[in-house]
Amino acid sequence: MNSHARKNPLYYVFLTSTALIAFAANSVLCRLALGEGLIDAAGFSVLRLLSGALVLLFILRVNPNKSPQKAVSKGSWFASLMLFVYAVTFSYAYISLDTATGALILFGAVQMTIIVLSILSGHRLTLSEVVGVLMAFGGFVYLMLPSITTPSIVGFLLMSIAGIAWGIYTLKGRGSDSPLGDTAYNFFRSVPLVLVLVIITLKDMRLSPEGALLAILSGGIASGVGYAIWYMALRGLSAMVAAVVQLLVPVIAALGGVIFVSEIISIDLIVSGVLILGGIGVVVLGKYFSS
Repeated sequence: MNSHARKNPLYYVFLTSTALIAFAANSVLCRLALGEGLIDAAGFSVLRLLSGALVLLFILRVNPNKSPQKAVSKGSWFASLMLFVYAVTFSYAYISLDTATGALILFGAVQMTIIVLSILSGHRLTLSEVVGVLMAFGGFVYLMLPSITTPSIVGFLLMSIAGIAWGIYTLKGRGSDSPLGDTAYNFFRSVPLVLVLVIITLKDMRLSPEGALLAILSGGIASGVGYAIWYMALRGLSAMVAAVVQLLVPVIAALGGVIFVSEIISIDLIVSGVLILGGIGVVVLGKYFSS
């Protein structure tokens, strides 16, 4: 990909949109597997991370665009730890949380983590960022409120940890010069932790062919490839934009329900979508006019 393409805003819009669709697909696959009892949380996490590592390392191996003169970036152990913590706590949290409640906790924690860490690193929020974040988060809460149930304490804590880990993993990716290499090796570096998880949970694991397939699709495509694309997109996004745009994932998932499950488009979905898109627009345009 040439430097002009990387600087083209439409290039980053395409990458971001693709990554968010992958995130939404990942949520659907996870809920199908865990919600139907087709696989246990540990087994889903193990297959998800292993399949992600294998698919990404294969792509990295056959990637025709890699330069033999340039060393491939290999991620970091810390990013791998955050990836592992996110994947495992996300799976276990959904044992006791419904989709809407889990999504609200997860993406709320992601957004707050990115905002707090950005402020601690010296970034001062502009008025447009404050207004945009509040508008987008308000739209997100509006979408989720009708179906929210009081969460279990364990589920709430686990999903909060998942959101914090994913927020940190996102911020680590903003400095990536080799998104594919970093993502591939972040997954690969998580393998020792995956093996520990297997040893601890092996006797309680239950796998069905359908559950295993869903976990592999979640890991190899929605997680592995989706996260590599997300790391590519992050090179063109500010921390605030990266935090806010992820609130679109539940809206995309809801639209997926309309397309694939013949659900009806509700007024709540339309209002929420307008608020979230409006909030993202305020953050993006505020950054554009202030630069």
